[in-house]
Amino acid sequence: MTLSELPLHASATVDCVQDLHANDAIARRLRELGFVNGEEVRLVAKGPIGGEPLLVQVGFTRFALRISEAKRVVINAAAEAHA
Repeated sequence: MTLSELPLHASATVDCVQDLHANDAIARRLRELGFVNGEEVRLVAKGPIGGEPLLVQVGFTRFALRISEAKRVVINAAAEAHA
């Protein structure tokens, strides 16, 4: 399951960020922002037009992500917590 598929207000644990090609700058930046293995993430809100951007919380920090960026973050659906 990817972060883009996470239900609104649900939490999960990051498994990894997928690289689409060698030296993938977007994947590297997502990891730098804290989307790393074992980190809890929560989908806080979705934008009004097409559900974009996604407001995602990692730790105490919130980020607005495009759906295409959120699709790169693989999450552990079994770790969903307080929805």
